[in-house]
Amino acid sequence: MSLYNAPFEIHVHGDVPLRADVELTQLQEALKPLWSYAGARSLADGAASSYDDEPGIRYDNKTHVLHMCWTVGGDEDFRQSLDDMCMALNELAERGAFIEVTFYDTAFDDDEEEGREDESRDDFVMLFVGPTPAAIMQVQRDLLIQDVVNLMERHFDGSELGGVVQEIDKLFEDRFDALVESLQVGRPPRGTGNPGSGGRGNNGRKPRHLH
Repeated sequence: MSLYNAPFEIHVHGDVPLRADVELTQLQEALKPLWSYAGARSLADGAASSYDDEPGIRYDNKTHVLHMCWTVGGDEDFRQSLDDMCMALNELAERGAFIEVTFYDTAFDDDEEEGREDESRDDFVMLFVGPTPAAIMQVQRDLLIQDVVNLMERHFDGSELGGVVQEIDKLFEDRFDALVESLQVGRPPRGTGNPGSGGRGNNGRKPRHLH
């Protein structure tokens, strides 16, 4: 979809640490929802951003980190591509990471904002990927603590915020305990699962994409 006639400019930004054994073919398949949406036939063809000053989609073989600073023209249906990409990256991620996605309304001109009755449809989405729900929650917890501490340090010394951090930790511990409990529902008794299933029934599969 051309950037010039698309209702949104969509910017995807984030760094995702991948396992050292991940091969390029696996990464290309995981990112297919992005490059195919852009109309490309491969990751190499679709890795370039719509803007020349953005590095696009890059993979560092030395650090095993996927870098994304990439813009594409699109519509609301791009959100499904994002979901599919995150589910695939969960399989390849070494640890938890976040990806920022911004939808810019191409029909809304900042220079004409004053006096307009309609509002911009700009939107911002924070996505999380990771090898396990615990890894994803760890990233969510770290980001929340960073935001809360930065806000409260305008009024309090950092040494006074230990109790706040502890309360946030407790919230995430409760959420994780609830998640673990939910995974037990429908799980057959230990030792009665199908061969190779690790004793986990269909209703006990772990969530693959939390955001």
